Amino acid sequence: MLNSKMNWKFTYSDEIETESFLPDLNLSPMTQRLLWQRNVRDIDAVRRFLSPSLDDLHDPFLMDGMEATIARVRLAIQQEEKILVFGDYDADGVSATTVMVQALREAGADCDFYIPNRFTEGYGPNEQAFRLAHERGFSLIITVDTGIAAVDEAAVAKELGIDLIITDHHEVQEQLPDAYAIVHPKTSAGYPFQELAGVGVAFKFAQALSGEIPHHLLDMVAIGTVADLVTLTDENRVLVHFGLKALSNSERPGVKALRHICGIDGPISEETVGFMIGPRINAVGRLQDASPAVDLMLTQDAEEAAELASEIDQLNKERQKIVADIAKEAEKMMDDDQSGDNDAVIVVGKEGWNPGVLGIVASRLTNKYDRPAIVLGFDAEKGEAKGSARSIDAFDLFVNCMKVRHVFKHFGGHSQAAGMTLPLENVDMLRDELNLLAKQQLSEEDFKQSMDIQGTVDIESLSTKEIEEIDKLSPFGMGNPKPIFHIENEMKEVRQIGSKKNHLKFQFTKNGSMLDGIAFGMGDLYTCIAPSSKLEAIGELNINEWNGRRKPQIMIKDVRVSEWQLFDHRGARDIEKKLPGLDDERDYAVIFEDDGHVPLDLPVLTKESVIDSEVDSLILLDLPDSLEDLASVLQSHKPNKVYACYRVTDGAFLNELPTREHFKWFYAMLMKRGSFDLEKDGDKLAARRGWSPSTIDFISKVFFDLEFVRIENGLISVHPTPSKKDLSESITYQNKQRKLQVEKTLYYSSYRELKTWFDKYMEETEPSVKEEVTSGF
Repeated sequence: MLNSKMNWKFTYSDEIETESFLPDLNLSPMTQRLLWQRNVRDIDAVRRFLSPSLDDLHDPFLMDGMEATIARVRLAIQQEEKILVFGDYDADGVSATTVMVQALREAGADCDFYIPNRFTEGYGPNEQAFRLAHERGFSLIITVDTGIAAVDEAAVAKELGIDLIITDHHEVQEQLPDAYAIVHPKTSAGYPFQELAGVGVAFKFAQALSGEIPHHLLDMVAIGTVADLVTLTDENRVLVHFGLKALSNSERPGVKALRHICGIDGPISEETVGFMIGPRINAVGRLQDASPAVDLMLTQDAEEAAELASEIDQLNKERQKIVADIAKEAEKMMDDDQSGDNDAVIVVGKEGWNPGVLGIVASRLTNKYDRPAIVLGFDAEKGEAKGSARSIDAFDLFVNCMKVRHVFKHFGGHSQAAGMTLPLENVDMLRDELNLLAKQQLSEEDFKQSMDIQGTVDIESLSTKEIEEIDKLSPFGMGNPKPIFHIENEMKEVRQIGSKKNHLKFQFTKNGSMLDGIAFGMGDLYTCIAPSSKLEAIGELNINEWNGRRKPQIMIKDVRVSEWQLFDHRGARDIEKKLPGLDDERDYAVIFEDDGHVPLDLPVLTKESVIDSEVDSLILLDLPDSLEDLASVLQSHKPNKVYACYRVTDGAFLNELPTREHFKWFYAMLMKRGSFDLEKDGDKLAARRGWSPSTIDFISKVFFDLEFVRIENGLISVHPTPSKKDLSESITYQNKQRKLQVEKTLYYSSYRELKTWFDKYMEETEPSVKEEVTSGF
């Protein structure tokens, strides 16, 4: 048995298994099932989903505040007022700032942008920046991807005589700012879709201002929408579908320079944005002022773009090292702090930690410990703690942190991610109150990462054509996850791959069909998976192309084995090397006779032992006297894993059992000679007959047991009045038979034969192995 690391949630049913619900579209049953799960169930919805159209975008003027915003901007352009775009320092903020500035400048506005410094100003609008804007002559400020919580800053703008327009998409808090206008999907009851990213809202502004869809800005929309992890449904699906195409074909010098520095060749996918482009743009604002990222996207000069892209790439490498160092420190704090073992919510912090990367560190802690994590940088001079949080699916960060709003100076975010500033003296209070809330709400299962599974794959029928059809459901992301599939098949092979042996490659088989599986980062499970185990795996299907051949494969996310496992180390030396990680209190070394070395200092269990607690592993170090002894141990403890680690040095199986003809000849020889000196003539007789000396010794002992002969000082003689007995009545003969059967069954058997024998006694409730023992050969 091998437990999964994640909580597998099978989200599908067989309700559309038997017949197609879209007979006219010639889609495979698997694709139809995926559409059904996404609530795409009529032919028009399916066509819109599989073939998005820009015509499906909603009218931007359905958003509250849009009409007033456009009127004010046109007035500002007409009166040659200076407009400041106030952005944010993440990839969504950078993209939104680019879209807003470009749209305004193309409309003829005198426009500039401002992004606050994460370290000196923090998140969102601030009074100092607004006063600076007033001094520089700006009379209109438009926020992008920020501002919905800027109640105090809106009052400052009004005091300064600056008109403030807020465009944002973050969660709305108790009080709205008193701004000239607010353009926000979540404050617009009449707008059909409320999950736009910040750049999506900016794009809707650009659409309203220009009176048409600004196709040339779609590349920026794709970056910000994918990087901000908003749901890729409805309008976002349309925007990202066309945005990725625009990004792939973009003539924007900044995009071209980024493609070159990232080594991107060919079409850009949502994964390319999420793992290559987005992190580099985010890295700028994490380590310094994010303005160079906006400059990169706005510049029309290829040489300047190349220089900026190189600078951004270098910052990303620096960011990666800083993240690794802080994560290592944070994990050590967790491992060293025994008092925090029972915390449902992790709260760690330290002086000097770069606040720009703490969200990434929080993600790492959440993934490693399966708990919500808050990571804070302490500033003793200001008396503040500032940082980021990430959560598990079952714990809504925004809702729960709002319940303890009194501990924060500033707070904002979503259900799964948030940023915050609080007084240093409130850190312990935050930890205590969030832990109390989490323990009230969460069960043990909630702390396991959940993975929704969309279907079970039959590897016999799986084809590259079917996988290509599934790919038409992209772009994948929040609200439209890349499908996770389940397989349950016998393994033909599992092996470690990679220079550090830290990955696994599986080969699954069914009736001659094969499917390869790759499990990155799971190399440590190699010793936990026995050959021929019925392994279950979940993962993403894709197509492996190599040497001109294309075949399906599954990229594995998690594995489990639901049945007990047998690990065959019979005859092996250096057993300790075969048993890594076995030091759990539920692991036992089983000894029947041998008093030798016990590996890993494991507790010893014998056939008489009674264990009340659950047993995970049994390590069999020697062979039992009888099959009944082992069967009794197996049935009593029902282990999840059995390690066969015994060896045979002088086995009964290799010393064959003498036939009845052997016994008859030897007895006739004794009758003829009257006596025989075993010590003097035994080896000579064995050599003459071609027997082993042990055969002579064994026959003699059997005859002695049956009182056919007497043995005194090595001299064997015929009993004058022998009784009539069968050879099987001899204790020596019985012991030999029993030992032969033990060795034949447990040592000289194949793996499958051994597993089959064990299977019977792992399932039965009463010991019963008598049928295994025969009375002769």
